[in-house]
Amino acid sequence: MTPKKNPLNLNALQLRTLTLLQELAHLPDYSRPGEEPGSIVIANLPLAHGDHFHLGEAVVAARDATGLRNPAVWAALERKGLVRWLSDYAALTPLGLEYGTGLREAILHRR
Repeated sequence: MTPKKNPLNLNALQLRTLTLLQELAHLPDYSRPGEEPGSIVIANLPLAHGDHFHLGEAVVAARDATGLRNPAVWAALERKGLVRWLSDYAALTPLGLEYGTGLREAILHRR
């Protein structure tokens, strides 16, 4: 039997947000290792200028990042064990880092 593509039934906004958090986890300007083994702390979020923003070498349309500042999206990701809220920041859990969203190529536009 083939594994389910989206076993936690994340909606489109949650999938896009998780994809961006996974990318932020690879960029030292936005992240650092967390205290929990295998976790990555997302220390800050990028700011859009105009209709896009940059994540490393990728360009992301602002419309694909609306979940980054949406508390309901963060709450859903936390409820499903993908992120954990800490006092002043959030940590991507090992499950959140490994979860396949299938959207990386669709929303991260490389030059």
